[in-house]
Amino acid sequence: MPEPSAGRRPPGELEASVLAALWAAGGRPLTPADVQRELGTALARTTVTTILARLHEKGSVSRARSGRGYAYLPVQDSPGLAARRMRSELDKSARDDRGTVLARFVSGLGPDDERLLRELLAQADGAAEGVAEGATNGGTEGGTDGGATA
Repeated sequence: MPEPSAGRRPPGELEASVLAALWAAGGRPLTPADVQRELGTALARTTVTTILARLHEKGSVSRARSGRGYAYLPVQDSPGLAARRMRSELDKSARDDRGTVLARFVSGLGPDDERLLRELLAQADGAAEGVAEGATNGGTEGGTDGGATA
């Protein structure tokens, strides 16, 4: 397998840089020229525009008209985007392989991440039980209608 040339960036590096610039803007929409200035690199504006268009096609950014072009906003924060990517990869696996994919993911976690995942799953179970309990007792404690009379 040939080695990447010294001048090539790793895959996804430009998209990550553009997203970082958008996140740093704190909710202010940025045009490609704004992003180019924020990056402070020698990237051509057309390159930045192409990256933003690809991010828009992937659903990672939204855009609105700004003059003759567009201004862009990230759809999610960095953790939200990472979670969406993880879910997308899981959804790509065949239904029969889903358990295997999850098992291999979990087996590759370190002790700290495994503990954190267990805590998060326990919290999610507790929240789901609370929702189910509320649905079975009419959403109030004790299954009453809150004392209302008909």
